Amino acid sequence: MNAENPIWALISTFGLMSLFAVGGAAAAVPEMHRIAVDVHHWMTDKQFADAYAIAQLSPGPNVLIVTLIGYAVAGIPGALAATLAMCLPTALLAYYVSRLLNRPSQSRWPGLIQAALVPLSIGLMAASALILAQSTDRTLAALLLTATVAVVASVPRINPLWILLVGGLLGFAGIV
Repeated sequence: MNAENPIWALISTFGLMSLFAVGGAAAAVPEMHRIAVDVHHWMTDKQFADAYAIAQLSPGPNVLIVTLIGYAVAGIPGALAATLAMCLPTALLAYYVSRLLNRPSQSRWPGLIQAALVPLSIGLMAASALILAQSTDRTLAALLLTATVAVVASVPRINPLWILLVGGLLGFAGIV
């Protein structure tokens, strides 16, 4: 990648990544972290975790993490370049694949592909959670809090807004 021009680095990085982000941008968080923090040193672990948190709290699609990484690298042009590079290739691919899958056919392969993508997406999102936990959980208390929230969040009758409220209060109180 061209070290002289960060815009081209963002476009080539996120353009390629978009084609492998099965399950959406959240599934590509581990690779985004690796590239933004370890490979290019565009951000620190903490900056990446903060950008992820901001992207998740903001209304809109979960692809906002890409926009924030692009902004950190090259301001508004970087934000636009990274977002378009992450969205445009997959949007075009999804359009053409959906047209192909909607054709009348007796073939079983579309159903098989769709069934195979479900566990792949779940695994990629679990990897995203692990990367974020490793980036932010530096103390035993933080690690225990993450584990507790993961267990509580898996209970279907608990509204996730209660978990967010308790986390916000703990943060406001300075406990975490």
